[in-house]
Amino acid sequence: MPIAAAADCVPPERPFLPQSQEDMRAYADLIRSDFETYIADVQDYFRCLDTERARAFVEAREVSEDYARFLNAVE
Repeated sequence: MPIAAAADCVPPERPFLPQSQEDMRAYADLIRSDFETYIADVQDYFRCLDTERARAFVEAREVSEDYARFLNAVE
């Protein structure tokens, strides 16, 4: 039985945002980069989930067809 590809879809870690505006200003470049990386990674994550969803629908249809053939064979 194939391993679900959804296990390969790893959600990105949420970026840290300091509470202090002073810290935000001091680390603005790093924080901006973390958020931009998150946004790109979450889009990849959504694409991965969409791909797995499509694969699962195809598999479910095939399993339903197999089940129908089984039921016909044993009746």
